[in-house]
Amino acid sequence: MIPVRGVEGQKLAVLGLGRSGLSAARALRAGGAEVLPWDDNEAARAAAEAEGFVPVDPTRAGALDGVASLIVSPGIPHLYPSPNRAIVAAWAAGVPVDNDIGLFFRSLATPDWDSFDVAPKVIAVTGSNGKSTTSALIHHVLEHCGRPSQLAGNIGRGVLDIDPPGEGGAVVLELSSYQTDLARALTPDIAVFTNLSPDHLDRHGGRGGYFAAKRRLFAEGGPDRAIIGVDEDEGMFLANQLAEGAADDRVIRISSGQKLAGPGWLVFARKGFLSEWRKGRQVASIDLRAIAGLPGAHNHQNACAAYAAARCLGIGPKQIEEALGSFAGLPHRSQLVAEADGVRFVNDSKATNAASAAMALAAFPKIRWICGGLEKEGGLGPLLPHLGHVAKAYVIGREAAAFALHLKDAPHEVCTTMETAVARAADEALPGEVVLLAPAAASFDQYDSFERRGEDFIARVQARLGG
Repeated sequence: MIPVRGVEGQKLAVLGLGRSGLSAARALRAGGAEVLPWDDNEAARAAAEAEGFVPVDPTRAGALDGVASLIVSPGIPHLYPSPNRAIVAAWAAGVPVDNDIGLFFRSLATPDWDSFDVAPKVIAVTGSNGKSTTSALIHHVLEHCGRPSQLAGNIGRGVLDIDPPGEGGAVVLELSSYQTDLARALTPDIAVFTNLSPDHLDRHGGRGGYFAAKRRLFAEGGPDRAIIGVDEDEGMFLANQLAEGAADDRVIRISSGQKLAGPGWLVFARKGFLSEWRKGRQVASIDLRAIAGLPGAHNHQNACAAYAAARCLGIGPKQIEEALGSFAGLPHRSQLVAEADGVRFVNDSKATNAASAAMALAAFPKIRWICGGLEKEGGLGPLLPHLGHVAKAYVIGREAAAFALHLKDAPHEVCTTMETAVARAADEALPGEVVLLAPAAASFDQYDSFERRGEDFIARVQARLGG
């Protein structure tokens, strides 16, 4: 645990008692604060009470008197589509609102760091797609190279649950827009922006608000190194805003598909090869094509980001190449589940929006595509150019028929359930084809999470294949 610093003797309220909220409450108490936790869910309050906390409703008259700050969990809306009433009460009372990410950055460094020969580093990763894989890949490279590393944030452990990093340690954080939007302190040593596509638009008041939330990772104090995906206009804009000139190597531009040029620090992947260029000359190249855990152009972008982060930490290209080769991938993200009779079954349940599903479709030449679920704003436009890879789509979800209308003339079948979709796709798949779950939609019409949806796909495939 990382005790929160600077709160001794203060009263702090915590709103939301899930993983991050309860972790923040513990870390605040460890830092000497009086903690006033609250959750509208009775079971969550009971769990806090079992740990000795006394819940206090922050909307009750006088509940925020003398409170130094309100710490809000990421799932709770603080502005759009409408702010939680407890946050409105904090505004009215003049109580600053923060989250566990802000507490983490305030509390990480300790006086002990003055005695370290190599101070710990924080690498923070944000973006619409690929941030989980990129974060896990950076962590994997560091561990492979014998560097002490911890993975936390939107993946792995809560940020305040990790151990205080020691000599030469690294903390790799995956940060969502919900987390970066509210944090009052954001000061990573290295910050990564993978890409941007429409997502969570209701929560951020549109695409501009969504991008603004991501940008805060680079604005609040500024990282020493910024690794920016420049395959969208927003990434180009951000890289331009951060760089003092074309040769400014504090900004590393990355791409999957473009050959980047210029005197700066560039890392890009084309035709399956990763290249690093500095000062107008190539300094390294890695063949990504045979790495099973990183299939497709979208994973090659993740590899570029992880490579750049590792290079910022002084790790050599050969060591990084060895580490990339042993990366197994993450569950529910281009996960190879099984192969039988020349047909591969791939679980990409994390492809919850059109842009991420488009990347999955682009990764394989001939696909039996399982798609559908709770549609998100923005439609399916980004994936329509890739429907030529689809032999047939098998549509699931409560509104499967309505979802299927977006597929235009692409061959498709309304299946509604995962069981039917897997059975039909497996029956019709030919050798060399891939049965791919890449829903392009949220899971909440039929499942509690994208993980549960992916697990159902795996179970249906295994049952079908007798595994």
